[in-house]
Amino acid sequence: MKQIYLSLALHNHQPVGNFPSVFQQAYEMAYLPLVQLLETHPAIRLSLHYTGPLWDWLIDNHSDFLTRLASLRSRGQVELMTGGYYEPILPAIPDADKEGQISRMNTFIKERFSVHPTGLWLAERVWEPYLAKPLAEAGIEWTLVDDTHFKMVGLEEKELLGYYITEEQGYSLKIFPSLKRLRYFIPWREVSEVIALLKELADESGTKIAVMGDDGEKFGVWPQTFEHCWQKGWMESFFSALEENSQWLHLIPLGEFARQFPPVGRVYLPCASYDEMLEWALPAGKSYHFTNLKHRLEADGRQDVLDYLKGGFWRHFLVKYPEANWMHKRMLWAHQKVYRAIAKKQRDAAQPSFDCGQSELWQAQCNCPYWHGVFGGLYLADIRAANFRHLVKAEYQANQMLHGPHPWLHWEMADMDFDGHPEVVIETENQALWFKPSHGGSLVEWDLRIPGYNLLSTLARRPEAYHLMMQEKLSSKGNDGNAAIKNIHDGLRQRTELPPVFSYDKYPRVSFIEHILPLDITLDDFTSGQYQEAETWASLAYEKDLKPDGQSLVLNLKREGQLYDKTALRLEKALKVTLDGNSLGGFEVTYTLTNTGTNPSSGLFGSEWNFNLLGGGHNPQAYYKLGNGKTDRLDTTFQEDSIAEVYLGNRYLNIELGLNTNPPARLWWFPVETISNSEAGLEKTYQASCLLLLYPFSLQPGANLSIKLNWSACPTPLQI
Repeated sequence: MKQIYLSLALHNHQPVGNFPSVFQQAYEMAYLPLVQLLETHPAIRLSLHYTGPLWDWLIDNHSDFLTRLASLRSRGQVELMTGGYYEPILPAIPDADKEGQISRMNTFIKERFSVHPTGLWLAERVWEPYLAKPLAEAGIEWTLVDDTHFKMVGLEEKELLGYYITEEQGYSLKIFPSLKRLRYFIPWREVSEVIALLKELADESGTKIAVMGDDGEKFGVWPQTFEHCWQKGWMESFFSALEENSQWLHLIPLGEFARQFPPVGRVYLPCASYDEMLEWALPAGKSYHFTNLKHRLEADGRQDVLDYLKGGFWRHFLVKYPEANWMHKRMLWAHQKVYRAIAKKQRDAAQPSFDCGQSELWQAQCNCPYWHGVFGGLYLADIRAANFRHLVKAEYQANQMLHGPHPWLHWEMADMDFDGHPEVVIETENQALWFKPSHGGSLVEWDLRIPGYNLLSTLARRPEAYHLMMQEKLSSKGNDGNAAIKNIHDGLRQRTELPPVFSYDKYPRVSFIEHILPLDITLDDFTSGQYQEAETWASLAYEKDLKPDGQSLVLNLKREGQLYDKTALRLEKALKVTLDGNSLGGFEVTYTLTNTGTNPSSGLFGSEWNFNLLGGGHNPQAYYKLGNGKTDRLDTTFQEDSIAEVYLGNRYLNIELGLNTNPPARLWWFPVETISNSEAGLEKTYQASCLLLLYPFSLQPGANLSIKLNWSACPTPLQI
């Protein structure tokens, strides 16, 4: 009789910083129903992985769930997999953090479930060849990746019914291939079709195994799947069918199979992830054309060609999205600071009791906001903010060890984002300010240490492959239909009403950005990006000079430019940070715009500031106030004349920013909203609130315009 083993490996994850209501919904719609069904089907055996953020939430909210899992494990139904505790992309974090995060998960599983895990779930199945060594050194015996990785080296599906051995510098690791066909069949196709596929893969040897590793959330959380899997009973039917076919179809956890059976052979895999991830990692235009090409070849049945097609490389997300790269490099910077603090603590005989920030650092390594695909990821402002919050807290704790309890002021120049140009950081015990002199002299990060928040965790509007696909769909009035449940990788959905034309940004949505604009420009022109500047000052390099002055530090930035009529202008901007242990943070800005030409010049000088205070969805906790008494929610659009005072804040974050400007400014205010994709479909997503301060000028040769701004941060007042 032909036989085959089947191993199901389900990965359950919620990002660091996700809303408690989302955790609860996923628990009710996917995690709990699966455990309840396993309890009634004792013959079903599988491998499960839960990430650290989910474990932490379950302990606090549903500790009985862990007791039920422990019971399933003790009777041999469930094998628990380890991983990086906070679900990092392992190749993207330092080796010391790889070992530390895996060790933390191993310790947790050992203490809670009395078992030492031998297998590891690889976040997003992002594999790089050198991983075999640090994983083996961490005590990992096996992992699984997608069949995509194996097909890249020429293996066919019939050769992927077992595990292979790989090695790096003599350190070996067992690797199982997860079959894409099974991933696309379960739970989207009829149960009978899944069984038929497994029969097709079975043979007389009795040593073959078909592996399906995928997200547990697709069994209840993804659109339409709760009704499909649980209310209409697909999962019940599936488990029953597995039991009914147990004479030839044997369920087994991956670790047990690895102990009982020899490897198929030896393999060396290239850098890869699952098939869809490799599409998403490509630049937008390339991703669009690559996906269309694949669909045409699939429709034509050209598997012989498809086997040789591969997409991009996960690390290219750090090129595709400069904001993700900045977060990643800030994480590496924080890592160095944390480990310096740990080394100092170990040398310090006093052994202070406070943490040096390692746990906070690890939480900031959660992979979700470092990339973007069909899930929101980087585009979710609250998830980005959560990672930055932990980075800021990690550095705050490390600084307590490195600098001591007394007020301090420090500055440094370093090529933080590895673009070949140095950035400037100015730090005190209460705040950190990061500048890019090479790119508009802009302020790219403003950290408030006490609340643990980066005010500039923003995101620019840029083209995406799915923008082109959606515009094609809308123009052709295509209809996907609702006859059958759809895999989220199939087609596009529209979750909210979308604008007829998508707007894109010409520069990063950071702060301390300057514009010289025509007098007749409108707010609509600026918000849509449909305007022209004589020079894009926001992208130009500035000369820089730092001047310490006792309890303060001044960053001077300068560049020469011109207007539309070629009139020469010089823009000087100085930002002064003063040591003040009694505030959350703040600084003073002085602008000097000088007509260095021989003809009169006129226009609008604009100072642009973008802040992310989680004001999306008309959040009632996020507000602005003007000196004239006007107040509203943060994600509104308006314009006001002659404004000297502006306040914006978020009560939940307990942060309020105050701005004083002299002279008063014309104020334009609008939300920066991207068109982003998620499992539920395309939607407008709030990324920041843009404040543009406008100052009309008319300068004779040699004359100048002087402007002073004062920014301060404080806790939100009790009444607003």
